[in-house]
Parts: sequence; structure tokens; C-alpha cells
Amino acid sequence: MKILMVGSGGREHALIKKLLESDRVDSVICAPGNGGIACDAECFPVNVMDIDGMIALAQEQAVDFVFVAPDDPLAAGMVDAFEAKGIKAFGPSALAARIESSKVFSKNLMKKYNIPTAAYEVFSDSQSAINYIESSGKFPVVIKADGLALGKGVIIAENFDAAKDAVKSIMEDKVFGASGNNIVVEEFLTGPEVSVLAFTDGKTLAPMVSSMDHKRALDGDKGLNTGGMGTVAPNPYYTKEIAQVCMDTIFMPTVKAMCSEGCPFKGCLYFGLMLTPDGPKVIEYNSRFGDPETQVVLPLLETPLVDVVEAVADETLDKIDVVFSDDSCACVIIASGGYPGSYAKGIEIKGLDENGAVDGATVYHAGTKLSDGKFLTNGGRVLGVTARAETLPEALEKAYSATEKIYFEGSHKRTDIGKKALDALK
Repeated sequence: MKILMVGSGGREHALIKKLLESDRVDSVICAPGNGGIACDAECFPVNVMDIDGMIALAQEQAVDFVFVAPDDPLAAGMVDAFEAKGIKAFGPSALAARIESSKVFSKNLMKKYNIPTAAYEVFSDSQSAINYIESSGKFPVVIKADGLALGKGVIIAENFDAAKDAVKSIMEDKVFGASGNNIVVEEFLTGPEVSVLAFTDGKTLAPMVSSMDHKRALDGDKGLNTGGMGTVAPNPYYTKEIAQVCMDTIFMPTVKAMCSEGCPFKGCLYFGLMLTPDGPKVIEYNSRFGDPETQVVLPLLETPLVDVVEAVADETLDKIDVVFSDDSCACVIIASGGYPGSYAKGIEIKGLDENGAVDGATVYHAGTKLSDGKFLTNGGRVLGVTARAETLPEALEKAYSATEKIYFEGSHKRTDIGKKALDALK
């Protein structure tokens, strides 16, 4: 098989490496890709939102299968467009991708089908939202832009003034553009957070191993929210008993709800969960593999990824066993100085070999480019250094040891990835 991967980040690099483990996969091409991906797949300069360009590339390259990884092209209907041309693709339709691309759609879906989530209200004008927040008087309060906002459209306001500012910045100043035309105001939930990715073909659902993300930029969960500074898997808070509750009250009800709404979900459905004192609740859905959760979940997948994604596309997921290792995995993100704010690009990365790797760990490239044989920074999150071991302490030790071999000016990483998970294991 020849596969086209749409995307350019660490998640895509992890997917490509996993696909290439199967002898059924001859080659993977990627558009647009990055410096590290170029060591594993031929890259083509097609923008992720250029649907016509992607179709033309797939036809020119005679690919057998397309994997659409990022959220924006899924929401724009890229999978629908490929299927209309008779090209098999992995990912949800535009209608199904609304579960991520519209917070209003997903919250209303959960309310209608009694899927546990935070209490909420939807607003289309800022003053009504501000009046509601003031009258409810409950803080912290969570304010979400309706549409996609590169993972940054959620603000947790600690008091009324902060909430008022958040509503105005989203709805009036349009800091997230049209994504802020409508907002969701919801109650603040407490408890351990868990990410669970799941393969689903619209009928059958196969959960992947759970993971724990670290969103804040700085140690001790301080600093600004980011796209994720590191992950560990499995998440020790997510027990077999909780997994069963989630399957019965959240996972399968969501799959059935999407079918009932006439938009069955086929692809990778991401459940962002909070284990509250009242049981597991959904914080958010994503319509694709998470980043950097993918970087710790896929190394533990023992069933060939190509077999699973084909079964999803063919709606035969019930015919295969999706098996994961009992090992642990840890990923530490090395980011550019200043991220998630402004940062420099084009800084040479030292310590990587000619394949963009280091001994003792797998290096997934997120924001890099290759120039004259040198790897340069080209994004906020630059590298995901990942290690697998029998235990979580071993995996973390291997991952952190590998990060010590890599350097670029201004580089930044958290030093406490996995600390909460280790505390939970004690």
C-alpha cells in the first residue's frame, strides 16, 4: 500500500512511523510534512486546507489510502471530498467532525442523549453571557469559543472581571475570529483529567490506552495553556472499573447518538474526560488523534495500525482485535523559548543524528524543517521525545535522559511530566 498523510506535526510523524512498521505498507507520503517527517516519508508542499491540491496529489501519486490527521481539513470536508473521488480515507465526514468543530453542537448532543458533561448555557451575544455569569455568581467559570481555535479557545475565569474580559475578547474583539460568534459558558469541573482516544467505524468502538496530558507551559501546572507539553500512558487514575463506566455511559452512547443524528462518526474519536466526584464527565470531544497523546498511545499499539484504520474505513472494526501492550510510555516536549507566545524560528537543533533521532528514545518532529542537512526550529512545539518501558518511572527516565542530548538556543521543557501519575501510583 501507498498512503498519503495529511498534516505536519508530531502526531503525523507518530502515525507515519507506526504505519511503516507493517510490511503491508510500501511507502507513506506526507503533505506538507516537516523536517523530521522528511526522513520517513517524501513530503510535498501542499497546504493542509487545499482540498483540491490534496486530491490532485493523491491521484498523481496513485495512493491507495489517505489519512487526514488535523482538525481543520476534517471540519472542511476533506474526507468527504476524497470519498467522492473514490479514494479511501481515514477520518470523519464534515458533519461528524462537528463534534469538535462546534462546541454548541457537542454540548447539545450530550444534553439530548444524557451523556454526562458540565452544566452549560449557549450565548450569541456578549451582554447576555455577561449577565448570566454575573447572576450565577459561580467561579471559576469556563468560557469556550464555539468553533476551532487551535486548541486555545477555552478560558477559565477565576472571577467576574476575568470572565467579563474573556467574553468580550472572544465575542467582541474576535481574538479567535468567527469561532467566537457563539460561546458556551459552563460549570468548572474538578478531578483528574484523562484522555481516551478510540477507533470507531460508526458502530463498533475500540478504545486505545488512556493517557495524561500536561497543558500548562511551566512546571507545577503554571503558565499559559499550550497544545500540550508532554504526556504519559497509561493514566493511573483510569481504572478498569472507570473504563467500563465510560464505555457504558459515554463512549457507546456517543457513537449511537451520532448515528441517531444522521452523521455516524468514523475515525478516531477523542474523549477528554474529567473524573469528578459524581463520576466521569466529558470536558470535550476531538474528531481526530490528539497531539501529543498520539505520541505515547501509538507506541503501545500491537495490532498493525494499517489494519485498524482500514477496518474503520471499511466498517469492519468488529472483525479485528485491537491490542495494546501493558508497558508504559512517556513523551517530553521540547519547545521554543516564548511558546505559547511569540518565539523565534530557524534556530539550529544540536544533538540529533542525520535521521533526526537520538539513541534511547523515539524523537517525533513537530515544528522542524530540514535545510542543507541541518534541522532547524520551525514552530512552538519543536520535538516530542518519547520512550517506552515496562514501568512509567523507567519510561520517564529514558525520555528525560534523551532530552539531555538535544539542544537549541532558547529551548524549553517541563521537568515534571508524569509527576502526578507517579504520585497516583504510590
